[in-house]
Amino acid sequence: MATTETTAKLSKNKDVIRLERESVIPILKPKLTVHLANLIEHSSDRAEFLKLCKRVEYTIRAWYMLQFEDLMQLYSLFDPVHGTQKLQQQNLSADEIDILEQNFLRYLFQVMEKSNFKIATEEEIDVAHSGQYLLNLPITVDDSKLDKKLLKTYFEAHPHEDLPDFSDKYIIFRRGIGIDKTTDYFFMEKVDAMIARFWAWILRKTRLEKVLSRRSNSRSKKDSRKDNEIISEAEDDALYVERIRLENMDLSFRNLSSKITIQEPTFDRIIVIYRRASSRVKAERGIYVKHFKNIPMADLEIVLPEKKNPSLTPMDWVKFLISAAVGLVAVVGSVEMPKADLWVMFAILSTVIGYCAKIYFTFQQNMTTYQNLITQSMYDKQLDSGKGTLLHLCDDVIQQEVKEVIISFFILMEQGKATLEDLDQQCEELIKDEFGEDCNFDVDDAVHKLEKLGIVSRDTIGRYYCVGLKRANEIIGTTTEELVLKAKQGSLSA
Repeated sequence: MATTETTAKLSKNKDVIRLERESVIPILKPKLTVHLANLIEHSSDRAEFLKLCKRVEYTIRAWYMLQFEDLMQLYSLFDPVHGTQKLQQQNLSADEIDILEQNFLRYLFQVMEKSNFKIATEEEIDVAHSGQYLLNLPITVDDSKLDKKLLKTYFEAHPHEDLPDFSDKYIIFRRGIGIDKTTDYFFMEKVDAMIARFWAWILRKTRLEKVLSRRSNSRSKKDSRKDNEIISEAEDDALYVERIRLENMDLSFRNLSSKITIQEPTFDRIIVIYRRASSRVKAERGIYVKHFKNIPMADLEIVLPEKKNPSLTPMDWVKFLISAAVGLVAVVGSVEMPKADLWVMFAILSTVIGYCAKIYFTFQQNMTTYQNLITQSMYDKQLDSGKGTLLHLCDDVIQQEVKEVIISFFILMEQGKATLEDLDQQCEELIKDEFGEDCNFDVDDAVHKLEKLGIVSRDTIGRYYCVGLKRANEIIGTTTEELVLKAKQGSLSA
């Protein structure tokens, strides 16, 4: 409770990010089915509903198995570990390999879309980079180590809007929004922020700020106009997440020794896809697929591939040179005075050397933090890579589709006939009222699946209605999984 009060006292102004609501249903399927079944009045209907949920899952899983098998077979040829050997065994030409890898990307992007992953847009990347959280170093990618042909070819054949500048080298998929909070003293970070504000004050007083920021201001105005357009389009489906950062806090020498809490929205899941550049002796065909969780937006750089080692920024070097020049001028001026005061000279030199040392040690501390974050992302935040990520995605698609179908059928069963818009709204209200979760429900895909199953139809004026529970189970019929389970139970009882 004290931490919250400290944060409130230190907060100068709010930095709120407006985000689009996700289509993913964040409820575990067993919890969803059992809870909905308990809402049904008659016990016989509850049993029929649970049976229907199982049959829906088995059927949807069977629909996707062939597509997923093709995806896994293709990836086996481009697995960075064993793919090269399998490609050599296939004895394929370069053009044939190019076709296969584009087919793999097409299947992969379809699965990502079905699993409600979205490509991080240029605006989202700009928002992520506009702030700092735990990572306070400029991280850049070594473009020379990344292939620029694979993804460029794909997006030429399958155009996407608002792709980031790096989309020819690597692509970032994101899904879900969370919150990350860190409570600490942040002593060095506070000192650095205070010095940065003092530096900005000097620039304003000397009017150098206008010269240095003229070009950046014109770009920021352009970007803000674009952001406003995006915000107005997504306003109906928006949620708001606050950034609590040191830059926006009232800092003074009195609160240097007190703990504070900073907060940053996170991308709940991130998947990065890229290929390394080919060398003169080896043509690189491996495609890397890496899966991360709970990545703070401002620290998005930690998931980037082939990162360069950070170094002092140009602004740090400018501070070094200006500090040295100011110190030299001050020392020379004090020497030329009729009565040179050695203590004054010593104080000036100590201040200049101390400031330069502060810049250097701050950089070293940031380097240590950077290494720790990278290590953490590899061990704690990286969920899987390669085949493991693809298997996770395939199961995730099935789980999402099953939950959408079950919720839609339950609403039609309980509420009767409904238009597509009413069904969408009632599904979202059910998720909110019964589970306390916000979700942008994908009603079109759910209804399409229900029609394909044959348990939902439309009347003459376009309203959707479902068959009874018992009839729905008869239409889907006994699944292979049920027969296997029945046979297994029979053998065990025998």
